Amino acid sequence: MSTLTVKCPHCEKAVAWIPENRYRPFCSERCKLIDLGEWASETRVITGAPLTEQDLEELEEELDQVLNAPDRRFD
Repeated sequence: MSTLTVKCPHCEKAVAWIPENRYRPFCSERCKLIDLGEWASETRVITGAPLTEQDLEELEEELDQVLNAPDRRFD
């Protein structure tokens, strides 16, 4: 079975998708931190329509259902 290889989201270097690579999908801690900084400074954003109050209420209801499900385990 061959190892899955992905591109680092920051530098596009080939990265093996294996458990030993603790920074996956990034190639290094440096690339991971650069990417995090870009999100924190809002250089990177996910575009789309903003959530409405109704959207937030629906999400909250769904979350409550999941968290309060009788078979929910917190292991």
